[in-house]
Amino acid sequence: MKFCGPFENEITNCYSLQKVSAEIRDVLNKSAANFNIALDDVSITSLTFGKEFTSAIEAKQIAAQEAERAKYIVEKAEQDKKGAIIRAQGEAKSAQLIGEAIAKNESFITLRRIEAAREIAQTISNSVNTVYLNAGDLLLNLKGINLEKCKL
Repeated sequence: MKFCGPFENEITNCYSLQKVSAEIRDVLNKSAANFNIALDDVSITSLTFGKEFTSAIEAKQIAAQEAERAKYIVEKAEQDKKGAIIRAQGEAKSAQLIGEAIAKNESFITLRRIEAAREIAQTISNSVNTVYLNAGDLLLNLKGINLEKCKL
């Protein structure tokens, strides 16, 4: 039995040549018995399905694949939604903790400025370009910070 098309295996699995051959043998034996004819063997060498049947099987498979795809899209959207909610909750908690740290100790802002200046200095030092700064900008706006007052 030979089928051409992307759904060949599904068709052959559902309607095997042995099943079809056995059913045809039974029908032929019953019909031939009415005429006192005995059949020893019935052999089907080729079996093809009609275009409508093959098209229906293919349409069913395509519909099943599209349903799976739609289910995947819905699942992905739900997971994205959960991720956005968790991310927003984390950012809200982070903002709350930063606010509390600032309220307790103003040196937190100073620490953040120093960290930002250190990161900028690191980026500038790793750059292949040459950067020229005014003598007043060498500390990257850290000049006005009283580090003695801000003991961490």
